[in-house]
Amino acid sequence: MNIVKSKLSEKFIWTLHCQEKMRFYGLSENRLKRVLRNPNRIEEGVAPKTVALMQATGSKKHPTEIWLMYQKRGAKLRLISAWRYPAISPVNQPPPIPEDIWRDLPKFL
Repeated sequence: MNIVKSKLSEKFIWTLHCQEKMRFYGLSENRLKRVLRNPNRIEEGVAPKTVALMQATGSKKHPTEIWLMYQKRGAKLRLISAWRYPAISPVNQPPPIPEDIWRDLPKFL
């Protein structure tokens, strides 16, 4: 997925892993920016010095969540990973991270 460089994108560093997960979960750049601007929940990320943001999506019958993990790098945010969780995750616990993201995570930190 080639992400077009816009003025807003100058604030972010998009990792290849994040771009691949966006494609896999059908998430757009604008959708992830919306999660950044208006999260329903902010948790400490599982990787060192990371933050995980969540925004609820879906319906009452089929709730889902969109998660975004980032790391602050000076004036920019390094977007490490994004995923869609198919239910409601427990509050005040580490974010539910799929196994494939756990395997790839060390390469991007």
